[in-house]
Amino acid sequence: MKRISSSWTFFHKRVFPLIWFGFCAVFVVLPLLGIPISGRSPPGPFFLAPAVMILVGLVIMRKLIFDLVDQVWDDGDSLLVRNRGEEERVALADIKNVNYTPFLSPPRVVLSLRRTTTFGDQIAFCAPVRLVPFASSPVITDLINRVDAARRKSA
Repeated sequence: MKRISSSWTFFHKRVFPLIWFGFCAVFVVLPLLGIPISGRSPPGPFFLAPAVMILVGLVIMRKLIFDLVDQVWDDGDSLLVRNRGEEERVALADIKNVNYTPFLSPPRVVLSLRRTTTFGDQIAFCAPVRLVPFASSPVITDLINRVDAARRKSA
C-alpha cells in the first residue's frame, strides 16, 4: 500500500489550530495582565480584534481543515481511509468524483462517493505537498485516471 494523503495532516488538524487559538488568546490575556499595573481597563479593540480572529479562524478551519481524514492509503483497486482509529475501504468504482484543489493551503482532495460510509458521502484529505506549487500532483492525477477507469469497467 502507498500513502496518498499528506504526512502533514496531523500538523494541519491538531497543531496549527492550537497555535492559531493560542496566539489569539495571548492577545486577550496580555491586556488583562496590564490592568493591575495601569489601573485602567484596556480599550475594546484589544478584545474585539482577537474575537474576530477566533471566529474567522473557527469558520475557516471547520470548512477546510477539521473535516480532513487522518490518512488515505492506495491499495490498488480500493482506498483505505483512516480517521480517529476508524478504518473503511472504499472501492475506486464507488467514487463518483475526485475534486482536487491545489491552490488551498493545505492542498485538498474531496472524494464524492456513491454510497455513504462511516465518514459520510464525501471524504476529504490533504494532498501530498509539492515543491512546485502550481504543478498538478502526479499521485492525484493517477488516482483520477484510475477512478475513471474503474467506473468505466463497472458500467
